Amino acid sequence: MTVRTRIAPSPTGDPHVGTAYIALFNLAFARQHGGQFILRIEDTDQVRSTPESEQMILDSLRWLGLEWDEGPDVGGPHGPYRQSERGDIYRDYAMELVEKGKAFVCYRTPEELNELREARRAAGGHSALKQSDLMLPADEVERRRAAGMPYVIRMVVPEEEGACEVEDLLRGTIELDWGMVDAQILLKSDGMPTYHLANVVDDHLMQITHVIRGEEWINSAPKHKLLYEYFGWDMPVLCHMPLLRNPDKSKLSKRKNPTSILYYQRMGYMPEALLNYLGRMGWSMPDEREKFSRSEMFSHFDIQRVSLGGPVFDQEKLSWLNGLWLRENLSAEEFAARFQAWALNPEYLMQIVPLIQQRVEKFSDVAPLAGFFLSGMIELDESKFAHKSLQTEDIRKILQFASWQLDGEREWNKDRLFAGCKALADGMGYKIRDFLFPLFVAIAGTSQTVSVMDAMAILGPDISRARVRHALNLFGAPSKKEGKRWEKEYAALTAGA
Repeated sequence: MTVRTRIAPSPTGDPHVGTAYIALFNLAFARQHGGQFILRIEDTDQVRSTPESEQMILDSLRWLGLEWDEGPDVGGPHGPYRQSERGDIYRDYAMELVEKGKAFVCYRTPEELNELREARRAAGGHSALKQSDLMLPADEVERRRAAGMPYVIRMVVPEEEGACEVEDLLRGTIELDWGMVDAQILLKSDGMPTYHLANVVDDHLMQITHVIRGEEWINSAPKHKLLYEYFGWDMPVLCHMPLLRNPDKSKLSKRKNPTSILYYQRMGYMPEALLNYLGRMGWSMPDEREKFSRSEMFSHFDIQRVSLGGPVFDQEKLSWLNGLWLRENLSAEEFAARFQAWALNPEYLMQIVPLIQQRVEKFSDVAPLAGFFLSGMIELDESKFAHKSLQTEDIRKILQFASWQLDGEREWNKDRLFAGCKALADGMGYKIRDFLFPLFVAIAGTSQTVSVMDAMAILGPDISRARVRHALNLFGAPSKKEGKRWEKEYAALTAGA
């Protein structure tokens, strides 16, 4: 048997360090066994998936040195490797389950589903809905079908009490209550598959032998086990990796820690160091050394050495490790070459030049005006935020509301950013010029610089968000009580946005 592993990211935003973490362990396991590593794109979310995001995923994983044997860009015998191009395959398999009596057509409306769940909760039961909960009289089904009402295809799940046993490579036997397992949608009303159907079908057809994924998917394992049984297929070996955590042990999220691979690339981290650090997330070398290369990791890799305690992604520790790589692995010539490639990246520079060319008289004017584009966190003190129309509490509130606004932005461009800030300023009763002042200082260290919207568009979401949070922390984030009050105000301001 040839070992085959895979990573299946969704192209709905910036490439996440969690994706790289899971990809690294899939690749290491495949190489340990002389196997193959496949990259598949989960782009069934037609609203949020973009080609630009897909390309960023491919570029960032390659920057880290994570190469795949089959994928949408390199091809292979099991393509296509984009789920959006495999729709007919999923529909055929969904209908096969309907014909076998293992799935059913459901015409229930969202309102009816909410009422059914509320009734379940009120009765003190699980909110997971079963086929018996969802069935309609035959004449009502026919009426809705004739009226062309939307429908989904759901899987049949056990209705009796009991536990499903799932075997896991790291955790042994996991028991999960069937009562918590709902009649999962397999095919949505737009004809696109859900994660559950698409991944089971793709993993089988692409001959995946080991599914190494995050532990957030443990609760879905009973559904996947059922689908394999319904189709009569062998189930791959499951291995659920521990999730990356913030230093406070909460789940890694962009609200507390930059999560985009692009952020670490733009901040000037070496890809070797970031990959090294991700390799230490829950795993260690036999001799416990902290610094090691990809090839050294692969040579000593044993997935049984993975610890199930939540690995902490600490940016300070990553910076320390990156410093070791810079000092110990690069000659002066190599350091200069890498620094030049990072600082004088033509594509990045050409975004900046049009903003500064008309504002300088000589090249020595460039660094004071645009140096913040090549910096990490800006050195700030409260005096830089002094403004005739804003008190300290105004600045704190503007920074917090702006931080929430930036966290929620899906499309990162200056027009969208300005529209969001303008709506907030109007709702909070500030002139837009006054509202933007703290953002100028947070992003650039001064208000005497290029447009803050242009600057944030170029810096990207993670660096921009991190700098605004950095400025907010200077003044002190809201207390728990104050934070709840502000959250209500913010929700009211942005309702319907």
